[in-house]
Amino acid sequence: MFRLILAFLMLTSPAMAATETAVVAGGCFWCVESDFESVPGVKSVVSGYTGGTVKNPTYKQVTKGGTGHYEAVEIHFDPAKISYSKIVALFFRSVDPTDAGGQFCDRGDSYRTAIFAKNEGQRAAAEKAKADAMAALGRKIVTPILNAGPFYKAEDYHQDYYKGNDLVLTRRGPKRQSEAYKFYRNACGRDQRIKQLWGSAAAFTH
Repeated sequence: MFRLILAFLMLTSPAMAATETAVVAGGCFWCVESDFESVPGVKSVVSGYTGGTVKNPTYKQVTKGGTGHYEAVEIHFDPAKISYSKIVALFFRSVDPTDAGGQFCDRGDSYRTAIFAKNEGQRAAAEKAKADAMAALGRKIVTPILNAGPFYKAEDYHQDYYKGNDLVLTRRGPKRQSEAYKFYRNACGRDQRIKQLWGSAAAFTH
């Protein structure tokens, strides 16, 4: 009996109850994961795939095309420390929401932007953030607000890629994952484009 009570208390503890999830797609999920893991109130970020029709897709399947999936992330956060509205506002200012063909150097459907709302409250907040972004830029925002569906965690080597220590081969020879990530992000022009588009309101630019 004691173990049953303890299990119940663990399931209903404030720590468990104080976690909500946002799902967004902003191009390369390595970058989105890196950005949002730096935000106070965010507990963890998971890279994965969502929005498509294929169950348990692989990275090769998604990037090749035809699955309908986006590279996306699940952002697990404490709503007492940061609101969903703040998260989606930061999201818009960390991507190019005017680009319908992908993000930065990454082209194709899997790299498009999107917000996947889990309920009507999230949808309303996301639509407001989208309207605010459109007003701030004075340009059409193409990022859709979609209903959240199954989210498939990406392969282990994609998780926290930006701080990994494994050696990988790049165009400039072998590098640690963390170094390769920095090289990729700079070469892809992500931060440069965000600064150009958003100016002083740009989020997460390095």
